[in-house]
Amino acid sequence: MIGAFFVRHYGALGETLYRRYWLGSIASVGGGRLVTLAQAWLVYELSGSALALGYLGAATAIPSIFITIYGGALADRLDRRFLIMVSSLATAALYLLLALLDLMEVVEVWHVLAIAALTSAISGVDGPARQAFFPALISRDLLMSAVALNSIIWQSTRMVLPAIGGVLIALTDTWLNFLLGMAGYLTLFVVMATIRIRVPRREVLVSSLQHVIEGVRFILNTRLFLVLITWSYIGMFFGNSYAELMPAFARMLEASERGYGLLISMGGVGSLIGTLIVGTFQGARRLGWIMLGGAAVSVVMLYGFSLTTAFAESPAAFYGALFFVFAAAMFGQGFMISSMTVMQMNVPDELRGRVMGLHSITYSFMSLGALMLGALADATTPSIAVAISVSVYLFTLVTIGLTQPIIRHIDGEDLAVPARAA
Repeated sequence: MIGAFFVRHYGALGETLYRRYWLGSIASVGGGRLVTLAQAWLVYELSGSALALGYLGAATAIPSIFITIYGGALADRLDRRFLIMVSSLATAALYLLLALLDLMEVVEVWHVLAIAALTSAISGVDGPARQAFFPALISRDLLMSAVALNSIIWQSTRMVLPAIGGVLIALTDTWLNFLLGMAGYLTLFVVMATIRIRVPRREVLVSSLQHVIEGVRFILNTRLFLVLITWSYIGMFFGNSYAELMPAFARMLEASERGYGLLISMGGVGSLIGTLIVGTFQGARRLGWIMLGGAAVSVVMLYGFSLTTAFAESPAAFYGALFFVFAAAMFGQGFMISSMTVMQMNVPDELRGRVMGLHSITYSFMSLGALMLGALADATTPSIAVAISVSVYLFTLVTIGLTQPIIRHIDGEDLAVPARAA
């Protein structure tokens, strides 16, 4: 029983090349977490404006969204390993530049925004390349395990590193986080240089634009993919963008840099626990209902976060905020893991880079939503802005639940059955 559980959820670590790639990814994603934390703190420290945090979110999101559309096509046409190596090296160079500007105390808000935009553009190539690369390192029966392990990277680094990053900011300054981010991406570059695999080259007879259109057409003509990706975009934009304004909430709650890092980390703890729990439901016949139910409970938790921060003067408010951030992340994680697994199991390999690349835009929508949320927060309060935003997401969940039987009928025992076309 224990052996079967391990193979199902962590068996991909038994593959040497995947394990090496996974460890390198931990270094780069962890470094990116530290940089994201420090960028937001630095921008809020320099500007004192929630709207400036929204601008940072837009700078982080918009270039990635547009570049990813072509990044997926590049991942299906070019050497994916080479793309990851080049993007890792370029990202490391930009983080080094930001660290130097900060260390010399000449950094300004526009410097942070410009570098965030450039790294966002690079991630538009890096993200699809990674999504398309790792399945070549494992056998198909280990794909579900690899998807879960990739998610664990994002959630575990989100759990541990923000708290550490907050302490580092308090003890030194934000520049150290930027240097560690550079080191993380250099580590991935070195790891990728050691991974040698042969991937069959496919002859491409169409233009890059036609190549992109093929991926978009597949999503538009396959209802399950269309609904899951649209749901992901809306969920991140309206349901998760509050995390981008966490420096403002930390100030409202009179929390220090350590408190700020702890608020971010609790979201990571919740997501990691949610990832571990959802693994026990991946084979459930009513997996679609579990996805909808988990997302709905996460909305309720976000209403609790909004209400708690509205009464920030209460001594217990900070601890209440920690609980609601934790619970919202834990219940919301079920949808993300399950949807990625369903899509990875069903996407044709020749379309994998483009389709999963378009799905990876999901995370950019969280940052983009911060621009809308920051404007709402400046016009009202951050707490009211969150309540309004998650109300839109709740409306979306109800609509999907009532009008999309293909979601309600997702069967965890039959994930590998090809998605039905619209």
